[in-house]
Parts: sequence; structure tokens; C-alpha cells
Amino acid sequence: MRRARPLRRRLLVAAVAAVTLAASLVLPAPAGPAQAAIGGITWQDEFNAPAGTPVDQSRWRFDIGGHGWGNNERQYYTNSTSNAVHDGQGNLVITARRENPANYQCHYGRCEYTSARLLTAATFTQAYGRFEARIKIPRGQGIWPAFWMLGNDMGSVGWPAAGEIDIMENIGREPNTVYGTIHGPGYSGGGGITGSRTLGQPLADAFHTYRVDWEPNSIIWYLDGVEYHRVDPGRLGGNRWVFDHPFFMILNVAVGGNWPGYPDASTLFPQQMLVDYVRVSGYTSGGGTTTRIRGQHSGRCIDIPGANPVEGAKLQIWDCNTTAAQAWTFASDGTVRAMGKCMDPAWAGTANGTEVNLVSCNGNPAQRFTLNAAGDLVNLNANRCVDVRDWVSTNGGRLQLWDCTGGANQKWSRA
Repeated sequence: MRRARPLRRRLLVAAVAAVTLAASLVLPAPAGPAQAAIGGITWQDEFNAPAGTPVDQSRWRFDIGGHGWGNNERQYYTNSTSNAVHDGQGNLVITARRENPANYQCHYGRCEYTSARLLTAATFTQAYGRFEARIKIPRGQGIWPAFWMLGNDMGSVGWPAAGEIDIMENIGREPNTVYGTIHGPGYSGGGGITGSRTLGQPLADAFHTYRVDWEPNSIIWYLDGVEYHRVDPGRLGGNRWVFDHPFFMILNVAVGGNWPGYPDASTLFPQQMLVDYVRVSGYTSGGGTTTRIRGQHSGRCIDIPGANPVEGAKLQIWDCNTTAAQAWTFASDGTVRAMGKCMDPAWAGTANGTEVNLVSCNGNPAQRFTLNAAGDLVNLNANRCVDVRDWVSTNGGRLQLWDCTGGANQKWSRA
């Protein structure tokens, strides 16, 4: 991201030939619907306790202190119900207050503010899945709310080697903008891999849902169900991907710091962040399962022309059937296989318009694909989506790689 954070937190032509071969290539039974990549809820807090009820410490614990948290922040984090409590209306309220009791000592002297920072490090960690919260953020210059995650090996490898996934960050001077970022070795602090979305009104005016869908080799960010950022190992410039182990969650409101700057005369206190819920869903890879891959726009399936697995066969869409030409296996190595060969971008290409063909499996990272929870069939090496060229919806439409746009000609499902 655009700030230095040394320790801070710590998203697949011939019709006659195809028909002729179909009888000898029919599978024993049609592929049934595969499990979605995102499974059922594995952890949640709905914050429905009566007003004044403290945080449920079977779910959350507190970070406490005022040492600046690696960013020259000005708040002292407490475990007091003055700073984190249920409001009796279905929300957790995290409150930042202007106060500096003598017993709240900060790295620069007496703290000027108090707030709360809740985490699940001791109560819940998970690798992969969906992490979502519905939040009404606070506002004001120098106010820095966040919903984020850190690797559970922080204590042994430190930051940024443990990895950090910022699901939601906002800084008060940019009231309409949400940021989503990852930090890791070689891409931390101001070099984090970040994306943002800006609305036409301040985020603090209403509740919004902030979420990541995290799968092996893919993290995607959403604001109110709309994707705005994605990352995969191809985005790291050769640096190490460290998002392959359990992480824990954090909710906090910071006051001041290197990135947001500091409160000024326009900043009103107290400031409150209301959290309606936090929900986590599991991840089901579907690895090794054989399935058809159906296009949303055409209703047709990714197909090997003429059911002939010749080297370099140009993949197409065709009426869905039960032949081996449409029986794709999502293998554990990230390849997508049918009739003994792999889906492949021509000549390991990464540019828009690269043909998607069938080639012998060769171990090249260019043959790694993932079908994510949003229905994008992404080539991880190119960070581009499998797309039906020119929005063709009839039999024979050819496949290519293209920038992921969210268009229906790029949306796929297991069928």
C-alpha cells in the first residue's frame, strides 16, 4: 500500500466427427454438480448480545497497549467496554475516544486516545475460504478502521514473512475509498499489492459488506458483492507467496499513524465502528473431481474439437454432453486435464487474445488454472480469464485469455 508499515499487519468443429465418436466415448454417467469452492460457515459472530455485553472472549481476544504498533499510531488499545461492547441492536461497537488517562502510556508519552483491537489468534484460524464482515465504519481525518488477517506463524517467522491480508482499510481523508492489500516478503509496507474501490458517497454513511474469497493461489476482494481487486503468485514479481497456511482475523480502529496522518480540528470524537457480523466459510477444492465446465453466456461446455486430443487442439464451446471431450479434471497441481492432456495458453502466452489449447502436460506454470468462487476460470501465470472470443454463444466458439472483466462470456461453472 502507499505507506510504510514496518510491523503493522503483521483474494476451455467438426460436428459430424463429434457425433460419430460420441458413442464410443460416453462416460459411465454424467458428471454431477461439484461442490462450490466456498463451503459452509465455519465460524461466525452475529453480535446479538444485550446492550453492554462485553466481547465474547471465546471468539475474540484483545491486543492491549500504546506502543504505536509500528506506524506511530496515537491510540492506546484497551479491553474496556468503553471501547468495545455490544449495543443491543445486533452490533459490536468499537469506539475511539479522545482521552489520556495517566495509566495509558504511549511510546511518545501519555496517549491522547483510546480504542480497541480484537483478534482471533488464540481462538480461531483458517486457511482459505470466505471471510466477510458487514461494517459501518467511522469517519474523520486521522481515523483508520480495518478488518484484516495475519498468518498464524507470526510468532515464529515474524512480519511480513507470516503474510498479511487487509480485507478492508479506510483512511479518514479518503472517505469514499476502500483498500484491499496483501503484504509479504518483498512486497510489504508501501510495496504491498493493493487495490481499491471508490463510491459516490462516504463509506461511513451506511453499512457495507467487505469480503475476500481466498483459495490456493488466488485472493479476490469484494465491496458489497462487487469484485474490485485480485492477486495471485504472478503478481509478486518473483517474490514468495505466503498465503498457504492458516490466518487469524483482526478488527480495530486506529487513530493517527504514518499513512492516515493525524486528527485535526475537524476530527470529532468519539468515533464508532459498528460491526453487524463477521462470518467465515470453508473452502472445498474439488481437487481431482471430473466435471464439465459450462459457460454462463452460452450454456455450452468447454470441449475438445471432434473429441480428438491432438497436440495444440484449439478448445471451443459445444453443446454439453457426456463424452470424454468435456470431462475435465481439476488436478491437485493446478492443471485442468481431459483425454490425457492439459488446458494450456498457446506458447505459454500471457497477453490478451492468447488462444487456449490442449497440450501435453509439461509442468510449466503456464498450465495452472483455477475456477474461483466468482466463476472466473483464471490462468494464474497470466492473471487473465478464460474468455469466449467475440462473445460467441454458438457451437464452435473459441477460447482465449483476456483481462478479467466480469462479463458472462468469462463466467463458468462445474456442471
